[in-house]
Amino acid sequence: MPTNTLTDTACRSAKPGEKPRKLFDGHGMFLFVSTTGAKVWRMSYRLDGKPQTATFGPYPLVTLAEARAKRDELRKQLLLGENPKASRAAPAVPTFQAASDTYWDGRLDITDAYRMNAKNGITQHLGPHIGPVPVSQVSKDALLNALLEMDKAGLLVYVRSVRGWVSQVFDWSIERGYRQDNPAALIKPAKAFRVPARESHAAISPAQVHTLMERLKFEDQLQSVIACKLLALTWVRTVELRTMLWAELEGEVDAWHTWRIPAGKMKRRNEHLVPLSRQAVELLAIQRMRCRGSKYVFPGEHTILRPMSENAVLYLLHRIGYKGEMTGHGWRSVVSTWANERGYPPDAIERQLAHVPGDKVRAAYNRAAYLPQRKEMLQDWADWLYADAGRSQG
Repeated sequence: MPTNTLTDTACRSAKPGEKPRKLFDGHGMFLFVSTTGAKVWRMSYRLDGKPQTATFGPYPLVTLAEARAKRDELRKQLLLGENPKASRAAPAVPTFQAASDTYWDGRLDITDAYRMNAKNGITQHLGPHIGPVPVSQVSKDALLNALLEMDKAGLLVYVRSVRGWVSQVFDWSIERGYRQDNPAALIKPAKAFRVPARESHAAISPAQVHTLMERLKFEDQLQSVIACKLLALTWVRTVELRTMLWAELEGEVDAWHTWRIPAGKMKRRNEHLVPLSRQAVELLAIQRMRCRGSKYVFPGEHTILRPMSENAVLYLLHRIGYKGEMTGHGWRSVVSTWANERGYPPDAIERQLAHVPGDKVRAAYNRAAYLPQRKEMLQDWADWLYADAGRSQG
């Protein structure tokens, strides 16, 4: 049987599926990938002819090399006729707060800003209620009552983020043998919490943007993710992005500087110029290698002769937990809020959003108005957007 077949890259890039997955490394050891994305080292073996399973801890907190060392130690015990289970003392159960801190401190695959956001949210809002309680004794009712305090305070979106973060802590606690269930997973946000009033084009606040960007990292293999990020970086409407053509890009291939959208594609029927940030060009370069030779930057899933589905980005956002909270068009509200809060010229903001004067002559003359300020503004926004979410586009 092949041994040591896994690599750290394969472990790190393993994605969750509809069913749990097992990535085998040899001698019975495998990386268990749950449907929620949790990754745990396990090993199957036999003791007195009966199948047994050992757990070595969560990845990446327990590295591939460390898991292999644990596997080899267990094999030695079996060769010596020892009972691995008898030699393991029951783990000391930490408090909920200690478990949360240990889990998030071990998440080396995320940015410092995202880690701090999760830790602070749990500590500030749940710590006073259940922080000192052993993690094995936190009940669904106690957790729900703590979360409902956030709901009462009007934190209708943030409470959903905290519930998601604490659910990961309980998944980790299960794998470490501290408890048998996940009370956070039993709480359904749609039923437990109030739903904030939303307009037809729902949009998150700028303060929530980096959390969304971190979540998108786990879906980077999808074309809809690149489309979603480009909506954020270009400030255009969804229909304008999904019908984008390679021929509309100006500049050298993989070094484009401007996207010139023909008047016929624009809502107000005026040609529109979009300065391309460095991050936008990097995403376009990736998409160029994936578009299968289509004239469309984002071709359809089943044919390159048509653009991608009008709901591709919307369905992506629904699937990753932003249904009713964010849409592709919502990026326009986000960037408008961000730019106005930072004091950029209102005329430059409106021009970049293609909110132009009704007079056709004036609109045509002004298609390049404020272009230097718009170029600087879009690059500043792109730098801010990726500052905490990591610089990688892939």
